[in-house]
Amino acid sequence: QVQLVESGGGLVQAGGSLRLSCAASGRTFSSYAMGWFRQAPGKEREFVARIRWSGGITYYADSVKGRFTISRDNAKNTVYLQMNSLKPEDTAVYYCAASNKPARTYYSASRLTSYDYWGQGTQVTVSS
Repeated sequence: QVQLVESGGGLVQAGGSLRLSCAASGRTFSSYAMGWFRQAPGKEREFVARIRWSGGITYYADSVKGRFTISRDNAKNTVYLQMNSLKPEDTAVYYCAASNKPARTYYSASRLTSYDYWGQGTQVTVSS
């Protein structure tokens, strides 16, 4: 079992930055791949980024590539999402998720069903 708690959301102006954190409980955190998803009002939950258990391989949605960076600290049982150059269209509830399934392609990394545990989410609002 893995429990996930996100933090770091808030209100920021366009062009600004935020860093989200996701703290995980459980001794097996380091064996899970971790992902970030987001869901805007009236829209489906969408993939943002994923990082392998070792941190060596990452995947990003095209919409955030070059602006967002996912990282992890297994010693702290924490995964991060650094978000720069934020846009109003980045406004959403951001969720972290843990996966014990390998992902050898972007398709498998980005599927909701590839993830086993989810956090409750943190709101990010970007004003224009």
